[in-house]
Amino acid sequence: MSITHRILFEDNHLIAINKKSGDLVQGDKTGDEILPDLIKDYIAKKYDKPGAVFLGVVHRLDRPTSGVVIFARTSKALPRMNKLFSEHKTEKTYWAVIEGKAPHKAARLEHYLVRNVRQNKSYAHTHEVPNSKKATLSYTVIKELDRYTLLEVKLETGRHHQIRSQLSKIGCVIKGDLKYGAKRSNKDGSIHLHARFLEFIHPVKKEAVKITAPVNNNDAIWKAVSNI
Repeated sequence: MSITHRILFEDNHLIAINKKSGDLVQGDKTGDEILPDLIKDYIAKKYDKPGAVFLGVVHRLDRPTSGVVIFARTSKALPRMNKLFSEHKTEKTYWAVIEGKAPHKAARLEHYLVRNVRQNKSYAHTHEVPNSKKATLSYTVIKELDRYTLLEVKLETGRHHQIRSQLSKIGCVIKGDLKYGAKRSNKDGSIHLHARFLEFIHPVKKEAVKITAPVNNNDAIWKAVSNI
């Protein structure tokens, strides 16, 4: 399936896609088609490129999560983008729809996460424990509905399932996220977590870049909360 309509940013060095829930950024045991292969096909056809197309994975989003994900189109851009991410020189902003209300209109959360590889889950602790990694984020309430609340979340660290784990710890379970305590799953297997904005200084052009990923307006909850 063509990904042309989901391209958010493209130049000679980078390409950003609005990832749908269910898309795989990297292969897993399912053997399902991965997003990089779709992008490579698009680049090969658009630019009439013979042979293998270079595409570097810079960062990842969980399979049930949607939103902006960026890839490197050149071997020059890939290590530079990797460095920006590893040194936290990118600003990542997410939208999360949680069940019920948040305890505060705005807050900064600090936890210590322990990853359980077998369960593919991270557990948040209020104090440092063995094998834990510090995780910090801040959230702001954007809109409240009767049963759901839209939060804007800014990541300060990039840990495994960080937003899902930390929000669940304070009783703000993301809609559809059964793994972290949601009352029920979403029919399509998604969770209501969306990588909304990505900001960084272009690694080659040295210009400020801000990429915005629209939410799925075919989803009634996203449509209701994003009408702000």
